[in-house]
Amino acid sequence: MPSLKTTYEVGLDFLEFLGQRISKTDRNELRDIYNFEFKRDGSKEPAFSNVIRALVCCNKATIRNGKVIFQWKPKVRVYYCDQWKSFTQQNTSTSAPESVPASSSPKPVLTPKRKLASEILNKLKMKRAELIKDKGGVEITSDPKATKGKVTFIIKEQGKLFVVKFHIVNRGESCVYFTYYTALHKMRCFTLVDERRVNRVSPLLLCPGESYVVEVHYKVHHHGHFPATMYFEFCPEADPPGTAKPFCIVRELEAVVQSGLAETLGPESPYNPKQNRRLRPENRILEEGVPPESFITHVLRIMVKLNQYHYPDYLKKLAKHKLEDSERLSPLVRQHLRRVRQVLDTQLCMKNYKERFHLLLNLEEIQMEVDIKKYDLYGKTMSLDKSNKKLLILKVPGVAENRPSVLRGDKMNVCLSEDRNQPITVYEGYVHSVELERVKLGFSKTLLQKFVKNLKFNVEFNINRFPIRLQHRAVELACQHRLGDVLFPSDKGTGHTALPHLSMFNKDLENNPEQKAAVQHILSGTSKPAPYLIFGPPGTGKTVTVVEAIKQVNKSKATTHILACAPSNSAGDLLCERLLGYVDAHRLYRLCAPSRDLRTIPQKLLKHSNWNKDHNSFILPSRKDLMDRSVIVVTLVTAGRYTGMFCSAGGIAKGHFTHIFIDEAGQAVEPECIIGIAGLLDPVKGQLVLAGDPQQLGPILRSPLAQLHGLGQSLLERLMTQNALYQKSQDGHSGYDTRFVTKLLRNYRSHPAILKIPNELFYENELQVFANQMEREAFCCWEHLPKKGFPVVFHGVMGKDDREANSPSFFNVTEIEVIVSYLNKLMQTQGKKGLPKLSANDIGIITPYRKQVEKIRKALNTVAELNKWKDIKVGSVEEFQGQERKVIVVSTVRSSVNYVKMDQDFNIGFLSNEKVYSSFLLDKLVISLMCIHLCRFIRYCELEQGYTGFDYKDAEGEEDVVSRLASLKISSDDIDESPLQQHVHPEWRSEQ
Repeated sequence: MPSLKTTYEVGLDFLEFLGQRISKTDRNELRDIYNFEFKRDGSKEPAFSNVIRALVCCNKATIRNGKVIFQWKPKVRVYYCDQWKSFTQQNTSTSAPESVPASSSPKPVLTPKRKLASEILNKLKMKRAELIKDKGGVEITSDPKATKGKVTFIIKEQGKLFVVKFHIVNRGESCVYFTYYTALHKMRCFTLVDERRVNRVSPLLLCPGESYVVEVHYKVHHHGHFPATMYFEFCPEADPPGTAKPFCIVRELEAVVQSGLAETLGPESPYNPKQNRRLRPENRILEEGVPPESFITHVLRIMVKLNQYHYPDYLKKLAKHKLEDSERLSPLVRQHLRRVRQVLDTQLCMKNYKERFHLLLNLEEIQMEVDIKKYDLYGKTMSLDKSNKKLLILKVPGVAENRPSVLRGDKMNVCLSEDRNQPITVYEGYVHSVELERVKLGFSKTLLQKFVKNLKFNVEFNINRFPIRLQHRAVELACQHRLGDVLFPSDKGTGHTALPHLSMFNKDLENNPEQKAAVQHILSGTSKPAPYLIFGPPGTGKTVTVVEAIKQVNKSKATTHILACAPSNSAGDLLCERLLGYVDAHRLYRLCAPSRDLRTIPQKLLKHSNWNKDHNSFILPSRKDLMDRSVIVVTLVTAGRYTGMFCSAGGIAKGHFTHIFIDEAGQAVEPECIIGIAGLLDPVKGQLVLAGDPQQLGPILRSPLAQLHGLGQSLLERLMTQNALYQKSQDGHSGYDTRFVTKLLRNYRSHPAILKIPNELFYENELQVFANQMEREAFCCWEHLPKKGFPVVFHGVMGKDDREANSPSFFNVTEIEVIVSYLNKLMQTQGKKGLPKLSANDIGIITPYRKQVEKIRKALNTVAELNKWKDIKVGSVEEFQGQERKVIVVSTVRSSVNYVKMDQDFNIGFLSNEKVYSSFLLDKLVISLMCIHLCRFIRYCELEQGYTGFDYKDAEGEEDVVSRLASLKISSDDIDESPLQQHVHPEWRSEQ
């Protein structure tokens, strides 16, 4: 019997198949559509009743009065995490190829019309060696020469004709018919030519020794990689005719049109995903290390009543089987499975709140443990720190970008590479500092005494469990402190209160009715005990509203105490900076974690923070010092230190904090959000304010199981999608109940052309353009715009998705060539013809792949003309969220036809995530180098004449590809699709 997840995926496929018939509710009619129209594999598909049950279980359908009602809108599902290998293997014994790592994306759900195409493409990939082999006496050579079945050639002049010749020779002793040839993924930049126009109706008989030539004519007008797969079909002469079995030979082509820069940025070494990972020694003796001096004080003060919250052993076994029943599970583990399934399949409420989130957090930690091991190093040397002989220095590639996350006070384990005798001595090293690509570690005297130069070590990385433990404790405290009316609010006890007349600190808010009303409602406490939500699409002033509300609350009463939280240090710093000058200097406090790097905090905040020069560290202050502050700004995780310091000592009365604000609340998982609430907020008198946008990027998870069962949903999103208080009224009015939620409508950042599509897709066309006209139109007359007045360039690119060494991350040098071209144009035209002058801070380059970030930065340092702009910020969408630039360049990387044609159905690539789309398309000028599957936006740019570059119409349409593949004489065995390579190298979130 298929698993729940497999059945659920079939159900989603069926919903997509229904299309416009999604509104049908008659169960019998739907069953007939499923059985007689949709079913592809007969008895192999799950029964209709099981499919409906799976959709109901996963909240995609409900049964009312015998009718089936679907709650589903067509969209691509995205997992923001690596997957267990077992999670991708859908009831098949076919093992993944060696080139595919254990952590891959989940198996795609394909629509019926594409399933055949997918199977044949997969066969072409997995059986490549057999398909490219000469056979049946037929030999195919080429000019230029093919290497291992692939013809690669470089075209140095755009627009010049290049001819590839395929010589087909019958080297056998019998005649053979040349019956058919075609190119897969055909593009209009090349044509196929042969003298006899061979096809199945008019085949060519090749007798022994005879030959024939087929030509491929390339004429390319753009930089890039232009691939094709040539399929040649033959059939032996047989008696009687028609009894012989046809066979095929395949050759691959790739035309490369590139500049010298592309050669510089190309792969430094061939891609080799095989990692010589080893099992960590289990039989070990641990030698404790030496922590930073100031950290000892912190440990003693913050660990009170913070339990370890280790996950049970049985859960790891269940996770390996995707929480599905299996004969391999022991009877005892099966008993646990029933309880686990019951917890996960029941709707979230206060009764199961603690148990549900304990379980999800445990699943996330299990996957984190798997993922962190990928960073383990083998045979590495360390060196003595010249400034402190008690410390050893280890180079850790990627540590500067939190890949992996290594913070001051963390622990790393090392053992001698040559040590093979059990038990292995493992030396624990405390991180004393992190400097670019290296860390300084404090080990025991035992290791320091035996340390000599060039001594080789194996290095183990460990996850920092502190944030997870705080989340576990937070959900427990939420139940202990009876936060039910806060987390699952109703309108009982709330009424209509007269709003106060306010004089705004920020006078711009006087003219914005939504922002002003939000501040008035927060000050009046109209929603209490329910949270007040500020729903703000990008550029509408969420943070401005939060800051104004904090100022007004602080001014209202001397007895108010405000805790202002955010998921990240950067967001917390922004809040604090905007409060400077409006809150008494001695009453405003920026509380930072002891692990925070001094270099990451703005200098003007230092004197308002807990930085201690003597300890050279951020020190947790005394209880009295904190109690005297009016406004404390802190990250959610560091707020947990506050909870631990005082709740454990019976310290702060529940009413100490009158208001708790959480900005960017949509970026934190619910248990993380609860860290800043549980134990700190009075469940009756306190006012909780959440600000964010559920349409933007949410939290990034690593566990597919935790993601599937809702851990990826923020508290803000859950309230807005599942609680009636935060829904639009159903009585004919279109607005929200302003006692509980305000939707900000005025966009102060974007040009109307940029705002149009996300406004239609995500914000019900309610957003209004209020950006300063002079600023938003600053580039509307730029001479390199395809259309003047439309400040968007959608530049189509036919590049190649490359990888190098053992990194799974993609990069695309053709897109970088185009990026550099646009930057050069901007450099040459800035300050001329009415255009503003630009600095590196005015430009941002967004890309989802770490390798692309690395290669773009290399290009910025390589191209002499861009020397002044070499510090342009390059990063992921998350790193730009909430920020503003005059020019934004988006590089999506995956523009190869081999991926684009079919990957729309696969849960990969950041443009398949609609929340990403709503996040980045909001700035003054967008130069977008995107995959050609973003059809809606392409059509819009085409209509507005903003599309340029490679004409995607030159690439054959999906239906043509499907029909061509379906016509091939390649047997489509029922094999499982290969798991796709991990495409993103997710950043590890630090403690903040």
